[in-house]
Amino acid sequence: MSTAKCAAKFVTVLALAGVAFAAGESRKDLHFKVGKHPAISINNPYGPVVVKAGAPHEVIINAILHSDKVEIDQSQSHNRIDIISHLLQGADQYSGVVEYQVLVPADASLSIHSENGPVHAENLHGDLALEGGNGAMEVLNCGDGHVHVRTLNGPVTISNVRNGHVEVVSMSGDVSLTSVSGPYVAVNSNTGKIEYAGDFGGEGEYSFTSYAGNIEAVAPAYASIDVTARSSQGRVDSDFSLEPKHTPFYAKAGSYFSGTLGKAASSVKLMSFSGKIHLKKRQ
Repeated sequence: MSTAKCAAKFVTVLALAGVAFAAGESRKDLHFKVGKHPAISINNPYGPVVVKAGAPHEVIINAILHSDKVEIDQSQSHNRIDIISHLLQGADQYSGVVEYQVLVPADASLSIHSENGPVHAENLHGDLALEGGNGAMEVLNCGDGHVHVRTLNGPVTISNVRNGHVEVVSMSGDVSLTSVSGPYVAVNSNTGKIEYAGDFGGEGEYSFTSYAGNIEAVAPAYASIDVTARSSQGRVDSDFSLEPKHTPFYAKAGSYFSGTLGKAASSVKLMSFSGKIHLKKRQ
């Protein structure tokens, strides 16, 4: 090899090493063998966690650590796996970031805690417990299990969840549910907006409550619901011609409505203190 080519290669190696050193990143790949219905817990203060369905009896975790100020603690006890992003002295919201890409069996139960990073769960059929602070929470194409989401300010998006027991508690983050149905679907928010677009199926109980946020529910003309909507200080509207029914409270016109549609298979309650409520008919 010529001197010029050697020099060029050396410069390239130095440049690549410089980039890696500047980024301070390292990668860690973890593999676990599990049985049916494994339980996976991930605690990650900073950074995203993406979990999708993979092969049966195997958990694969690919992690990118943004600096040497954070390390990964791992443990397995029979069918349970615990992963913790362990912050070392001097770690902050930048140097403490760990990015997780996780593949689990579709029947796995999942518990994720992320203070600031987004969380995404997809194509799973076990119980999901997601807890966060400011990061977005997203659940997609899941069902047949419990979906519990708790967040402070981060938005919550749940799409295509069938036959699920869904509970969302949010302080100020907006909550959006699309094609979500099951025996129990409940959202409780302080100031965040609640949006629902679905058919209120499953002969379930649907309860959406926001202290100051608006509530908008979009349903088809064929929906079968027993609905009560009430806002103490906000406007309440319905696009449906409901069969009226008596209520245990008195409220002024425009601040509540109560009635049934179809066979009233599902119970729907829309409640707010000062937010607006609108039950819309899907066009």
